[in-house]
Amino acid sequence: MSKTSVEIDRDIARQAAEILGTVTLRDTIHASLLEIVNAKRRLELIALLSEPGRFDFDTVDDAWGGDS
Repeated sequence: MSKTSVEIDRDIARQAAEILGTVTLRDTIHASLLEIVNAKRRLELIALLSEPGRFDFDTVDDAWGGDS
């Protein structure tokens, strides 16, 4: 890891820490960056599953018993 010096808005960092459940500023920054990466991955997965013919939801319903 590298060390970087940046100015951080302490009020925003405090709010983010409350949301993320972190204690230290370092953990808050790390969790914030990780959340951004994971959010992007979730959006990419949703887009992938939304492609026509990419995922057959009826088959999944049938596999789990469906509404039969």
